[in-house]
Amino acid sequence: MATLITEECINCGACARECPNTAIYPGGEQWTLDGKTGAPLREDIYYIVPEKCTECVGFHEREECAVLCPVDCCIPDPNIPESEATLIARARRLHPEKDFGAEFPSRFRKA
Repeated sequence: MATLITEECINCGACARECPNTAIYPGGEQWTLDGKTGAPLREDIYYIVPEKCTECVGFHEREECAVLCPVDCCIPDPNIPESEATLIARARRLHPEKDFGAEFPSRFRKA
C-alpha cells in the first residue's frame, strides 16, 4: 500500500525531510516525477505521491514518515495495496544508481 497523510497533519514537514524518494510535498505544491510536473494532490496539508512512494522498502524497515510523524497521521492507504516486489521495483526505478541487493530493508520481512 502506498502511504497517505490524514487530515490530522500539522504541517510540520518532519516526514518530507526524511523521505528517500522525495514523495512528500507541502499542500499546494506541485510534484515532479521523471521530469514531469503534477498538480498538487492536496491544498492544505502535506501529501504523498503514490507513484513515488515505496513505503521505504529498500531503505528502512518501516515507513520513515510514520516513524517520524509526531501526530501519527502517516498511514497505509487501504485503496492502494502493493506488494514488496512492486515497491522494490519502484525503488530500483527511482534510484537506478543504488544497489539494493537481495536483502534490502522492508516492512514485509520479519526479524
